[in-house]
Amino acid sequence: MSKQQSDGGAALEQQDSPDATAAVRDAVIIGSGPAGYTAAIYLGRAGYRPLIVAGALAPGGQLVNTTEVENFPGFPDGVMGPDLMDAMRRQAERFGAELEYDDVTAVDFGDAADSAHTLTLASGERIRTRALIVATGSSVRKLGVPGEEDYSGHGVSYCATCDGFFFKDKPIVVVGGGDSACEEADFLSRFGSSVTLIHRRGEFRASKIMVDRVRSNPKITLLMDTVVTAVHGTAAAPAPAPAAGGFQLKLGGAMASKPAEVTEVEIRNTATGETGTLPVSGLFVAIGHTPATGFLGDAVAKDADGYIVVEGAGTRTSVPGVFAAGDCVDRVYRQAISAAGMGCRAALDAQAYLTA
Repeated sequence: MSKQQSDGGAALEQQDSPDATAAVRDAVIIGSGPAGYTAAIYLGRAGYRPLIVAGALAPGGQLVNTTEVENFPGFPDGVMGPDLMDAMRRQAERFGAELEYDDVTAVDFGDAADSAHTLTLASGERIRTRALIVATGSSVRKLGVPGEEDYSGHGVSYCATCDGFFFKDKPIVVVGGGDSACEEADFLSRFGSSVTLIHRRGEFRASKIMVDRVRSNPKITLLMDTVVTAVHGTAAAPAPAPAAGGFQLKLGGAMASKPAEVTEVEIRNTATGETGTLPVSGLFVAIGHTPATGFLGDAVAKDADGYIVVEGAGTRTSVPGVFAAGDCVDRVYRQAISAAGMGCRAALDAQAYLTA
C-alpha cells in the first residue's frame, strides 16, 4: 500500500471524499495502557507519528490505579504503576506520537473499495486512518447487588490505590479470588483496622505467591465459599440549619451535608446457605473485568464475552488493517508485560500492512 510521507514523518494523504477530515493518517491507536503506548513507541520509531486516542477520563489504563509493580522487567526495586505509565507516554511522545484525550464512540470500517477506517469521537470529531490498533483494555466488573450503586464512591470502591487512605483504622472488605483481589487486600491492610477477603469458592484463582502473602498477613481474614448479597449504610445526613444570624456553608451550590457511608454488608455461605452481616466501612470489589470493546459493535469478530478475536499468535482481526492488543484480547495472562509485548506485535503487524 502506497503512502505519502510528510516532512514530519506522518503519512497523511489528502482525500477527495467529503468525510469528516481531509487527511487520512497512517496509524491510530485506541487506548493508552502498556499495549497502546508500546505500539506507539514502535510505530513512532518507524516514522509513522501515530495518534493515540488515550481516553477522556482515565488515560494510562489500569496501571494508573496500581501501587508498586514488582514484576515488570527492568525495575529490580519495583516501580509505581502511574510512574511506569508516565514514562511510557513520554517515550512514545519522544518518537513523535500524538495524544488526544477523548473516547471513540463508533467505528466505520468501510468496504473493500475504501481502505481507510473512520473513528467517531465523543466530541464529534471524525478521524480516518489506514491502520488501526485497538488497545482499549477492560473495565471493572461489579457485583450487581442491592446498594452497590447507591454507595459507590461512599464506601464502595473499585480502586484500592485511589481510596484506601480514606478507610484508615476502619474495617475493610475485599471481594474476589484472583491476583488483583489478593494484591488489594494486602495493600489495604496498611490502612484498615482489619481486612476480610471474601471469595465465592473454596480455592483461590490467584497465583501461589499472592495467596501465600495474604494467608501470612495477620490483618487479613479469609472468608471462603461466601458471597456479598447486599450493601447497607447510612443515608446522607441533611445539612444542619444555620444558627440565628449565622451562615451556612455551600458546596457546589448545595448546602453542605454529611455524605452517605457504608456500615455493613449482607453475606451468604454458598455451601451451607447460612446468611449474616459483616460490619464494614470500605467495600473493595475486585472480581474481574469486562473488555472495553462495546464501541466496536459488530465491526470486528469478538467472542461471546466481548474479547476481540485475533489470528493465531498475531494481532490481526477479522478486518484488514485493524489490529488488537492487550486486555481487550487477552483473557488468560492479563499482565502489563504481556500487554506490552502484544502492543509491539500489533505495531509490527501494522507496519507490514502499511508497506505491503
